[in-house]
Amino acid sequence: MQLSARNALKGTVKAIAPGSVNAEVTIEVAPGVEVTSIVTKSSVEKLGLAVGKEAYAVIKASDVMVAID
Repeated sequence: MQLSARNALKGTVKAIAPGSVNAEVTIEVAPGVEVTSIVTKSSVEKLGLAVGKEAYAVIKASDVMVAID
């Protein structure tokens, strides 16, 4: 796999919450660290995503904000 995105985090699918059109996919990229994404249900099916399967959270953004309490 080759991507232009610089942030590809390998992890394990922890949860898939399907909706009527989209699904919320949660990937654990490190112990206790999760990334959640909204993708189409069609994408979940085409990628064969399932709980326990390895997947990548690929993040491509032109802006990243940093905050503190």
